[in-house]
Amino acid sequence: MNEFNLLDVVVLLIDIPEAKLRKGNLGTIVDVFENNEYLVEFADLNGIMYALPVISADRLLKVYQEPVTI
Repeated sequence: MNEFNLLDVVVLLIDIPEAKLRKGNLGTIVDVFENNEYLVEFADLNGIMYALPVISADRLLKVYQEPVTI
């Protein structure tokens, strides 16, 4: 089970046609719900939001932008 935090960057693992989202879209966690679901904001390169769906953790993968520190 994945656990995400507020403002984590995530990648979508599936298509969500009703939200015009496809596998690989990058989003940001903007709200965390108790039932392992997350409100994810998807925005274009200009910062304009184009989708704001609630998505379950099993459909998301956290993106890491820094190397692991050992």
